[in-house]
Amino acid sequence: MATAPARSQRRRRPGSFARPINARTYRGTWLLVGIPLLIAAFSLRTAQPLPAPTLPPTFESGFAFDLARDLAGLYPDRRPGSKEGRDAARWVADQLRAQGLQTSSVRFRGVLPGGAAVQLVNVEAEVPGRSSDAIVVMAHRDDAGNGPGANDNASGTAALIELAHTYATSNPCSAVRTVGGLCPAHRIVFLSTDAGAYGGVGAERFARTSPFRTQIAAVVNLDSIGSDRPPRIVAAGLGPRSAAPALQRTAVARITEAARAEPLRSTPLEQLLDLGFPFTLYEQGFFIRLGIPAVTLTTSGVRPPDQVGDTADRLNEQRLGEMGRAAQELIASIDQGLGVPGATASSIFLGSRFLPGWAVELVLIACLLPFLVAAVDLFARCRRRGIVLAPAWRSYRSRLGFWLWVAASGAVLWIAGLWPQGPSLPPPPATAAAGDWPVVPLIVLSLLACAGWLVVRERLLPRRPPKTVETVAGHTVALLTLAVVGLAVVALNPFALVYLLPSLHAWLWLPQVSERPVALRIAVLAAGLLGPVLLVGSFAFRFGVGLDAPWYLALLVLIGYVPVPVLLVTLAWLAAGGQLAALAVGRYAPYPARHERPPRGPLREVVRRAVLANRARRRRTLNAGEEVRTADER
Repeated sequence: MATAPARSQRRRRPGSFARPINARTYRGTWLLVGIPLLIAAFSLRTAQPLPAPTLPPTFESGFAFDLARDLAGLYPDRRPGSKEGRDAARWVADQLRAQGLQTSSVRFRGVLPGGAAVQLVNVEAEVPGRSSDAIVVMAHRDDAGNGPGANDNASGTAALIELAHTYATSNPCSAVRTVGGLCPAHRIVFLSTDAGAYGGVGAERFARTSPFRTQIAAVVNLDSIGSDRPPRIVAAGLGPRSAAPALQRTAVARITEAARAEPLRSTPLEQLLDLGFPFTLYEQGFFIRLGIPAVTLTTSGVRPPDQVGDTADRLNEQRLGEMGRAAQELIASIDQGLGVPGATASSIFLGSRFLPGWAVELVLIACLLPFLVAAVDLFARCRRRGIVLAPAWRSYRSRLGFWLWVAASGAVLWIAGLWPQGPSLPPPPATAAAGDWPVVPLIVLSLLACAGWLVVRERLLPRRPPKTVETVAGHTVALLTLAVVGLAVVALNPFALVYLLPSLHAWLWLPQVSERPVALRIAVLAAGLLGPVLLVGSFAFRFGVGLDAPWYLALLVLIGYVPVPVLLVTLAWLAAGGQLAALAVGRYAPYPARHERPPRGPLREVVRRAVLANRARRRRTLNAGEEVRTADER
């Protein structure tokens, strides 16, 4: 009979310092998530593709195949700014003029990844239509100089020229010689961009400065369409948006009809990851960010193919013809349809249906609520019990100050020109800027970070075992900070909660297991890192960056692709994670009171220790020298 009371005494009471999280409230709040899930289920919609054109396609695959071979053979090194790159631009302009089109070459100075400024050329040709709205057919013609670039992207350029042939004109709109002898309903703009293999500099320039930018009904991008791999459509943007659902469904329908196989698309999880961290290596992303419907047709993956070995003998004429016919019918569907595909908006495709982005955001925000309620309830309990949180806040402030110091040091090194320079565009993973880790700047940054840590650690070293109330305060402050981080993410991009929610809901239970074995605490801490692992893994495997993924993400921060508010929120998350990690491994200490601090500040203490260490070293050297002289005299 005595064992039962003993067991009840060992059992941790809910609400005690050993179990400060109100698990019942946390579980109950999850019931509210069912409402957004129900709303999302009823918000599923079916996007109908635009009608198929009535006339059959006239795309000549043999002519396009010969053009691709000629471009790759005549100008195998089409790097932006090079002589062959300029010659290739003139070759494309001549081919378009040979079809009866008037062309214009837009020259501008652009900055490539790595900081090199070169002269770039966009070649444009326009077919007038009955409407002032334009359909843009686009393909970049450059390559990275690693190979002839027959598939990437002589195939897309050749298809662009052949498509222009079907709309060739030397007369006003009423006399346009199209497939059916009809004038197109929209202006058709054929655009050959430069530096597409270097982050899409030419496409970004067109999207930002073209007089057509406010009158574009849709953009069809052709990139690497001549390999024997399955067709694919890419509809991700450089902002939390997706291509218009009607445009995506129409592209799928036209490719399925032409290739007799449904094209590949990103999975729903991949689409969610792309909305949470907007990123794409294809040129449709610039237009989607501006609200313009755009889609890329390709036979590559989510990353354009490497150009090493991309020779003309590896082109697939049949696949090139299928993708060319699909592009022609897609353009005709948009041109002859009763309505344009519509503006871009965030959405996730689930088979033949799509889920509106607002419904996904609602579900993600609802998943944040249980953590917010539990964190606020923990704070309220601390207030009721009179637990002082100020030392824990100061401890967190020191950790945040360290990360701000690291960020500021990196900014100073960038101003000094030690980091790779370039435009705030996605750098191609195959370039040196993305693949070569800058050793010297990283060493300098590491030394500066170590110096900052030596200053901060004087206030964070445990001088005595912390009291239970102090560890509860440390957990409370870190969790409250994570709550603020979650609200900031909602304000910036709610889709990014997919990367944050694992850490919130895993780390919420660290106070609950504070007296459990350290292995369990470390496991809970590691579970919260699932979000960053998803982000790094997405770049490592989906985009083929591999082991360079951490540096590639850092490069996106350095070139300004990642906005400053997002960086600040990330630093706040890192500081909170550092405090929780210290608590998990038993190395946490609240900010010391005045009587616990050393007589000197942290910086003066570090300098003092360095001076004393230097004096001790010199004293040992002098003593050793005296011993040697004494031995010689003897």
